[in-house]
Amino acid sequence: MNPIYVVLIAIAIIALIFVVWYISTSNKLNILVVKVDESLSGIDIALTKRYDVLTKMIDVVKAYSKHEKETLFEVIKLRDNMSLKEKSNVNHAMDENLKKINIIAENYPELKSSENYQTLQQSIADVEEHLQAARRLYNSNVSLYNQQLVTFPTSVVAKNKGMTKKDFFEIDEIKRNDVKIEL
Repeated sequence: MNPIYVVLIAIAIIALIFVVWYISTSNKLNILVVKVDESLSGIDIALTKRYDVLTKMIDVVKAYSKHEKETLFEVIKLRDNMSLKEKSNVNHAMDENLKKINIIAENYPELKSSENYQTLQQSIADVEEHLQAARRLYNSNVSLYNQQLVTFPTSVVAKNKGMTKKDFFEIDEIKRNDVKIEL
């Protein structure tokens, strides 16, 4: 065989290996970009869930707390010093209120303020845990992506494609403080 053909075949094989490597590396980087974008979307979903769950739970707790407070104040008012006739009227009013409370209790036997607060606390913990997991996943994917960008020879492909480092998810200074929940 002619030595020129051997050299040309060797060059063609080396070029083919380079092209396959370049395409494979490019695809690997593209997959990492998709993973970063997907995990960023996961943070958006977790934030939306947090907003939806917490606003609804806080509204429920506020409404029920208001109901309990009003009922308690009515009972206290009814116990103040009164004449016999007023006490009779109060007794009748108490009976009516108790009927209302019994109807509510029958329809919602588990509806108690303390349980609503416990549910709110558990909901807060659940959505915060979900959000933290989404943030960790995002930062993990960003870390893998950024590592590939600085690792030779993958960095050559990344630079050729114009890929740049992604920023890690960092919390705003204001968000480092505890959330104030007003009920």
